[in-house]
This record gives sequence, structure tokens and C-alpha cells, in this order.
Amino acid sequence: MSEFLQQVINGISLGSVYALLALGYTMVYGVLRFINFAHSDVFMVGSYVGFYLGPLLPRETILGGLVSLVAAMLGCALLGILIERLAYKPLRQKSKLTVLITAIGVSLLIESLAQKFFEARTKPFPPIFPVRTLNIGELSISTTQLIIIAITVILLFGLHYVVHKTKVGTAMRAAAHNLEAASLVGINTNGIITFTFALGSALAGAGGILYSVNYGSVDPLMGVMPGLKAFIAAVLGGIGHIPGAALGGLLLGLIETFLKGSRFSTYTDAAAFAILILMLLFRPAGMLGKEKTEKV
Repeated sequence: MSEFLQQVINGISLGSVYALLALGYTMVYGVLRFINFAHSDVFMVGSYVGFYLGPLLPRETILGGLVSLVAAMLGCALLGILIERLAYKPLRQKSKLTVLITAIGVSLLIESLAQKFFEARTKPFPPIFPVRTLNIGELSISTTQLIIIAITVILLFGLHYVVHKTKVGTAMRAAAHNLEAASLVGINTNGIITFTFALGSALAGAGGILYSVNYGSVDPLMGVMPGLKAFIAAVLGGIGHIPGAALGGLLLGLIETFLKGSRFSTYTDAAAFAILILMLLFRPAGMLGKEKTEKV
């Protein structure tokens, strides 16, 4: 029983990171109907903000860790705004394929710049949060896992409040429902799109910090696999559906963790992509998404 609970805690902590990253994918898709493949590299930049800022702050303290987290979120929000303004806004009236190719190009550009300025080798991530182990019977829980789960829960509740209890959140939901109609009733859709990119990128920055805290390292290509899996999580929950993205991230984290602890551990990554194929074949709208009929 204790081994099962240990796996559940490990899965939730990993799934929390996937959930934060998946939310950025799903929010941008909800408003603009395209996948921002540069989002995973924003996640990586957030980790490097913590890598360089962490040693300047008190180590292994809650305050130092939170300052690094907030700085990463702000830095990634600014990067998200910059990407949207320079790369995507000029293509607003172009085809979705053009925007998709541009997103891949932006992703490769950020990765290349990161390898040049941050060096291509893997580096150890500084311990910015307290690292302790709590033993409850046969169950061992690290403070890192508890912090990851707690921060994710706070951010999810904060996102829910912004989306459902504020004017800008109402405007976001209106733009996601129908961007042109939202513009016609006086909503500043350009501002809403920029805010959506900033908010999603901030969550990716938080995810980057938490991922590096959990695994203890950073490198310029660290966002590639988590980014792909977060995209799978968004599809699993229902792309464009915010609660679905969070649920998909948690489920994918649990599935991966249980597979790693079994004799099928070598198929962990393959299982994630198998889930993607199965969802697209049998439930393309995702678990919480709704099928939409489009008139031709």
C-alpha cells in the first residue's frame, strides 16, 4: 500500500508540471485555434531564470524559491508577449499552416540561441527550495514534491479565479467562443490575445522551475519532451478546455510513473504517444471536450 501511495505522489508531482505546461497550449488554442510549439522553449527559459537567479538568493528557503518562481513567471510572460507580437501577430490573417510552420521556426530559434548563450551541456540546478525527506511509516515524501503540488494547486485556483471571476477572464472566454463576435461587441481582442500568451507563458515558466527543482538539472533542449507530453495531456483532457488540460496532465503523470515502476518501464515514452493516437482515433475532443459540428 505504501509503495502504491509513493507512486501516486510521484505521479501527481510529475503530472503537476505537465498540467502547468498543457494549460498554455490549451489557452492559446482556445483563442487562436493553433498550437504554439514554441511554448516548450518558454518552459526551458523559465528554468534558466531560476538557474541564474537562484544562487543570488538565500538557498533552500521558501522565500528564495518563491522569488525565483515569480521572476521566472514574469520573465516568461514577457517572452510570451514578445513572441506573440513579433512572430504571430503579423500572421493573424494568414493560414493556420503558415502559423504552424512559424511556431516550429520560433521554437528552433529559441533552442539555438539557448545553446549559444547558456551552453549546450547539462548543468546542475541550484537547490532553491528546502530539500528534506518526510517519513510517514514506510512512505517517504520529499518537501520538493509537496512544494510542487502546493504551488500547482495555488496556480490552478488563481487561473480559475482570473478566467471566471474577472472582466479580462470573461473577455478571454468570449474570445475563445468567437473571436470575431468578441471584437464586434467592443472587446480588445489584440489585448486579450497578448494577455493569453502572457498568462500561458507565465505558467510555463513556473512549470520550468518546478521541473528543474524535481530533476535537478537544466539544458537548452530540456523542454522538448515535456512539451510534447504536455501537448498530449492537453489533447487527452480536451484541447481548448482548461480543466481538461489540468486533468490530462495529472493523468499522464500518473500513467508514466506507474509504467516506470513496472516491467514495461522502457515503453514509458511510447505509451504517451500511443495515448495520443488512441485519443485522436476514438475521442478527438478529449475527455472533457465536446464534439463540434462544423458547417462546410
